[in-house]
Amino acid sequence: MPKVLRILNRLIIGGPLLNAAYLTKYLSPEFETLLVVGQKEAHEKEADFVTEELGIKPLYFPQMSRAIHPLKDYTAIRKMKSIIRDFQPDIVHTHAAKPGLIGRMAASSLKVPVIVHTFHGHVFHSYFNSVKTKLILQTERYLAKKSSAIIAISDLQKKELAETYKIAPEEKFRVVPLGLDLDKFSKNYEQKRKSFRDEFALSDDTIAIAIIGRLVPVKNHTLFLEAIQYVLNNTNRKIKAFIVGDGETRPMLEAKAKELGIPFTGEKDKTHPLVFTSWRKDVDVINAGVDIIALTSFNEGTPVSLIEAQAANNPIVSTAVGGIGDVVPEGKSGLLSPLDDPQKFYDNLLTLVTDDQLRKEISQQGHAFVIEQFSYQTLMKNMRNLYYELLSKHS
Repeated sequence: MPKVLRILNRLIIGGPLLNAAYLTKYLSPEFETLLVVGQKEAHEKEADFVTEELGIKPLYFPQMSRAIHPLKDYTAIRKMKSIIRDFQPDIVHTHAAKPGLIGRMAASSLKVPVIVHTFHGHVFHSYFNSVKTKLILQTERYLAKKSSAIIAISDLQKKELAETYKIAPEEKFRVVPLGLDLDKFSKNYEQKRKSFRDEFALSDDTIAIAIIGRLVPVKNHTLFLEAIQYVLNNTNRKIKAFIVGDGETRPMLEAKAKELGIPFTGEKDKTHPLVFTSWRKDVDVINAGVDIIALTSFNEGTPVSLIEAQAANNPIVSTAVGGIGDVVPEGKSGLLSPLDDPQKFYDNLLTLVTDDQLRKEISQQGHAFVIEQFSYQTLMKNMRNLYYELLSKHS
């Protein structure tokens, strides 16, 4: 039985956690896997309920923090080497940037047969200044040389990594899309929809709009607030907007909502048009209860919220960045707009709010697409084949 040491940055809701957790759970018993997870930041909510529900007991690794710190990172590499010596993996598979550094440095020094890294997104723009970005690029190119294969989660991301940023030659990349448990988004749908809409006292003619994810600068929630203001000023339709999640930019976003004249609450209020719900685990209930899912990011890999939205037959309005074009068929299950054209985003959202027929038509387009492309069963098949391909080169 091949052994996999899987290294994840931290247990917070998002694609990296779900990807790593499902691979750990569903490749067993064919692959014996130890999941190692690092330390979350203070403003992030622990999502250990995901691993608990799957019966996974991760090995916590507090030495691996998100921030770059040469001395602490050196200590973390030494500690990771100790874990590798004890577990004796055939494969070390790292997920996201910091695990990619710590795990690949430790694994290569101990000559682990197969070293795989997954880019769930990248930080090569919209995160850091030019000096730091250049250093990160040089580091990733160095680490790529120590990798048996590098996984991109979309064709567009592969093109960016290989051609735009020249992380490694194209032949070193494999495209393995995310795999998620999407069945729950259609199960008991009507019951979940009623539950959510009763909770927030939503009338049948209220159009509910949600944006789901961490409240951090790269998610660009300011654009969402501006779009909500635009819709409120340009239609008489009843709308209710939900910002689902929490994080460092929440105080700034609340101040922005006040500046824009959008009344908001953190409670289950019947009158305010905007609700900050903070973190919620019941993303399937939220998707059943709302009518439109939005995303406004500056940069994205493969956004889980948009895959889950389509599984729940929700139409999407989003910025066209990163791998979103690979996830949302333009004009079929969502309306996309260039990052530098906020007015187009406003207009797209207003169109979905006011055009009931269009909203209904595109709400039905995405379900079959995401079930075929992004189910966890497809992910298991793709990763299993890749692992055996790489292992065969060392047999």
